[in-house]
Amino acid sequence: MGVLEGKVAIITGGAGGIGREIARAYVREGAKVGLVDIDARALAEAEQELPGARALPCDVSDRAQVRRVVDAYVAESGGLDILVNNAAYFYYAPLADMPEDKVSRMIDVGLKGALWSLQAATPHLVTRGGGAVINLSSVAVSVSITNAAVYSAIKGALDTLTRQQAVELGAHGIRVNALAPGPVVTPGASSVISEEGWAKRRARTPLNRLATGADIAGVAVFLASEASATVAGITLKVDGAMTVQGY
Repeated sequence: MGVLEGKVAIITGGAGGIGREIARAYVREGAKVGLVDIDARALAEAEQELPGARALPCDVSDRAQVRRVVDAYVAESGGLDILVNNAAYFYYAPLADMPEDKVSRMIDVGLKGALWSLQAATPHLVTRGGGAVINLSSVAVSVSITNAAVYSAIKGALDTLTRQQAVELGAHGIRVNALAPGPVVTPGASSVISEEGWAKRRARTPLNRLATGADIAGVAVFLASEASATVAGITLKVDGAMTVQGY
């Protein structure tokens, strides 16, 4: 029996990359998983690949749409125990050159999407008598990353939201935490990062090992399970000590 047996989870941005790896791990541990994503093709592939996963097409920047999708999936599944806020929109450029539409889209998906998902999920988690919320943060909150001012600001906001909601929802038995990956080797990242680029990132990591999506998913399982029953309000870095190394 898996550690998430009988649990119901919703993962935003769940069709690809880290989101799909978390979904794979949750299904393996016995959970039903709703995959919220705007990418219809990736959703179809993920649903076919992962028995126990359900494709939920949705643009998380649309508050009403998120509520409809969450409510419908909860009605279908009989409840909700876990929310993973993973959806993000990426665009990197010097802040002075960032187009307004890109800034707006990043905020709409990465920050507002998390807010709308929390709004939609909270009543169901409260009805269930507890549960876990996991927000995907980043080591970009702790270290400077080239051309990532907007991305870092959004992830910093998610860290603050995590702490605030851990207190607000703690009275209902809902544990809220954030997970902050360092560089993660995924197919999507490898399409824009060369072997040389990965080598440079690996050299900056004291463990001399970069995380995989499966590594991040393992931590997401821990934060969703009873093994972390008294863990709340933290941002757990999964970065091989990259952000704490000296000079």
